[in-house]
Amino acid sequence: MPMVASTPSSPAVPAPLLTAFSAVHYTALRPFCLPTAATRVLSCQATLTAHVYSSFSPQAVISKEVDAACKIGARIRVRAKVKIFHVTKAPELDLCGMEGVIVQYVGVFKGKRVSVNLPYKVEFLLPVEGNEKPTKFVAHLREEELELL
Repeated sequence: MPMVASTPSSPAVPAPLLTAFSAVHYTALRPFCLPTAATRVLSCQATLTAHVYSSFSPQAVISKEVDAACKIGARIRVRAKVKIFHVTKAPELDLCGMEGVIVQYVGVFKGKRVSVNLPYKVEFLLPVEGNEKPTKFVAHLREEELELL
């Protein structure tokens, strides 16, 4: 889809949308005009079409989800230095060398790929002095920080 050059005050929009909204393009060129309902419609349509074209293919999402589903329930060891601060019984805890279990992959939600930075949800057990049962906590990690056992 060809894009029309934009002025500093207006974003680049697809050419077919500008032909349909030529009056909108004229108002977008004037930097001090108030946005009308037509300019809001134009910006929403441009955003939606850009989102559709930038999405991942369904086959790529399915293959990534299947690959991650094989890892759920696997025991792992953290091989990178990762500090977490949300465990109240052990403030400023370093996870390097700790072992845990992958509980969930959160990179795919309702069949669509989402851009999360830390896609693997890992459950750890931390023995605490004075307690019989270990403290259970969860941390989100990257694939590069994990080592399968």
